[in-house]
Amino acid sequence: MNKMTLAGIMMAVTVLATGCKKDVDGDGKGPAQEAGAAIDNAGQTVANETKEATAETAAAAERAGDRVEAATERAGERIEAAGAEVKQESKEAAAEVGAAADRAQDATGRAVERAGEKMQDGK
Repeated sequence: MNKMTLAGIMMAVTVLATGCKKDVDGDGKGPAQEAGAAIDNAGQTVANETKEATAETAAAAERAGDRVEAATERAGERIEAAGAEVKQESKEAAAEVGAAADRAQDATGRAVERAGEKMQDGK
């Protein structure tokens, strides 16, 4: 036999003996195809999990937004109620001030009237 032919045969036997078989599991796929399929499956799994996590994050953000909106609405109602209460208290206080001013004016009028009477009596 030729030295070249013998070396080629030995290399082919070595390659076959080290696990480079074409059909490992009987599914028609070699090791490289199976590795590629595993990489594709891992990539798809990551993509699916990322989509799920993104959907969960979006849902949580929407729920948080709804809660903030409700809290803002309640705060607005409370502020509005407080404003109405302040307005009512202000009206009542103004009415009390007005009544006190009227009483003071009446008292001043009576005092001026008495002073005028005394002046007339003193003539």
